[in-house]
Amino acid sequence: MKILIELPTWLGDTVMATPAIENLVNHYNNVEITLLGSFVAIAALKNHPKVLKTYVLDKQYINLYKTLKDFDEFDVFFSFRSSLRSKFIKFYISSKSKYQFDKKKYIKDHQVEKYNNFINDSLNINTFASKLILHTKEKNTDGKNKLLGINPGASYGSAKRWYPKEFADVAIDLSSQYDIIIFGGPDEKDIAKDIEKYLIEKGVDNYKNLAAQITINELITQISNLDLFITGDSGPMHLAAAFQIPTVAIFGPTKDNETSQWMNEKSMIVKKNLECQPCMKRTCPLKHHNCMKMVVASDVLRAVKTFN
Repeated sequence: MKILIELPTWLGDTVMATPAIENLVNHYNNVEITLLGSFVAIAALKNHPKVLKTYVLDKQYINLYKTLKDFDEFDVFFSFRSSLRSKFIKFYISSKSKYQFDKKKYIKDHQVEKYNNFINDSLNINTFASKLILHTKEKNTDGKNKLLGINPGASYGSAKRWYPKEFADVAIDLSSQYDIIIFGGPDEKDIAKDIEKYLIEKGVDNYKNLAAQITINELITQISNLDLFITGDSGPMHLAAAFQIPTVAIFGPTKDNETSQWMNEKSMIVKKNLECQPCMKRTCPLKHHNCMKMVVASDVLRAVKTFN
């Protein structure tokens, strides 16, 4: 059974699609999967044992068309996206059956359930969305000290970002118990540097700043080795859920009932429940950013104590 899967664009959404993909794989016999997707999506799932080929989507339609026309025929095509580009792919791909996610059909569920219900409805099956699954290297258990990861980034927009000083205050308070790793992509280099500056000012030197220095697969491995993770609503937050890492997630403008960690037994959400939440905006429309500004380090540290 040759299956073509177009993955969600964002890292977090891709990870949240993994229970649906596992149920899809288990439904068929002798599955051979080809993946289409963004660079980060492909990087996250390329090590799945059923994946034979991967293709990073070209943004130019003419190049995408050439790629699609070179494909052999597939038995089934599933797209976890509902964009115009995905409709283009669906039209030109050669496949006996074609299914495309409709975000308007699944509104109130958690994103994991939305994706899984898409597969259930497409195949007329009734499966449950289990834990998130990532296929990666075994965890490194050689470290002498416990590891705290702090992740100040959020690709969605500035409205989701907590403040560097608050992240630093949490790390400083926990630095006697944990070695610290600062994560972040290229857009978070300055934020990570600000956190590093605060740590240095307080004499904390047991940290590593890995912002914009590691690949997606290295990020997955690093997060799998953590003992505690402090993060905003982001892709790495879902990576931590896949490995059951104790996590405190700070939520502001987004819907935690839809994008919180899935089936992580040690997961705490910190939020302020303001009237303006959740606005689902990339930048604060009211200009005060109180949903994140009112969350302070002591709120997060109280949440950390619940894990002890």
